[in-house]
Parts: sequence; structure tokens; C-alpha cells
Amino acid sequence: MADRDITRINVGNISVGIVGLKRLMDEMAGTYADKSDEEVRSFMLEQLGRDNYIPCEAKERYGRAFLREFQKFLGRPYADDAPGGLEIKVLGVGCEQCHALTQMVMEVLTELNLPAGVDHITDIKEIAGYGVVGSLALLINSRVMAVGSVPPRDRVKKWLTEARATLDVGR
Repeated sequence: MADRDITRINVGNISVGIVGLKRLMDEMAGTYADKSDEEVRSFMLEQLGRDNYIPCEAKERYGRAFLREFQKFLGRPYADDAPGGLEIKVLGVGCEQCHALTQMVMEVLTELNLPAGVDHITDIKEIAGYGVVGSLALLINSRVMAVGSVPPRDRVKKWLTEARATLDVGR
């Protein structure tokens, strides 16, 4: 996995990691620069779908996001997706508790059928940038919800439900 590039992009209002995007755009630069948007979208969906999970119902959004990233890569004008959605961060250096919290958050999101960007940040310098003192922390939309231990599942579910409600009110 160390030799695979992972690039974070926005697909709709969710931030996702895409394996192989930079490599593919490097390969496409010469041959696809003059192709139609539809040809670029189709090719990128096909190629990136080999190493990435792209839900059937989200293919159109992924296609638009891939095209946007390719246009950026070529230095062309592009339309950016509006930011939004839940952003969840688990801060921890990679211990068993950190992985357990990340897994639990993803399970609760699935249970709630709630789309969100989930990042597990393990770099100590990046963690320090959040100003959180503690070896394990959970942030939901930049708000520190827990520090030092894995919160109970029902509490995480409550926090995520409340966070979703605040997003729905803001629309």
C-alpha cells in the first residue's frame, strides 16, 4: 500500500480517498487532454473503479468529481462542489483504541445511513494542530466530542444524529 497514492477529493458533499488518481491523471495528460468530458469521465470511472469502491447510485457524482480533478490537474477552469456534510476525525497515533473508534464510527454511520467523511489522523504533528491534549480524540464537524477514551456506541450515535440535524436545519 505504501506505493499507492491516495488523494482526498470531494464527491458531492463528502470527502473521500481515491487510490491511484494522481497516477491515472499523469497517464491521461497527453492522450485525454483533448477528449470530451464524457470520454474523460467514463474512462476515469472505469479505471479508478478497479481499485476504489464507487457505489452505483453515486457514479454520476464520482464522474463529475473525477472530471473536475482532471481539469484542475490540466490547469483548466472547473466548477468546485460546495462544501458540506459531516466531517469526522479520529485523532490517535494508531493504537487499538483508535482503530476501534474509527470502526465504530463507520458502523454507526452505516446503521444511520448517514454519509460523512471519516479521517483517522495518525501523524502526531497534525494531531497537535488540532489543539487536543490526549492520545485519542473524536471530532465531529471540528467540534471535540471525546478525548482520552472510546465513548459508548449509543453516545456516538446520538452525537451523529444531532450533527445531521444541525446540517438539515442549515439547508
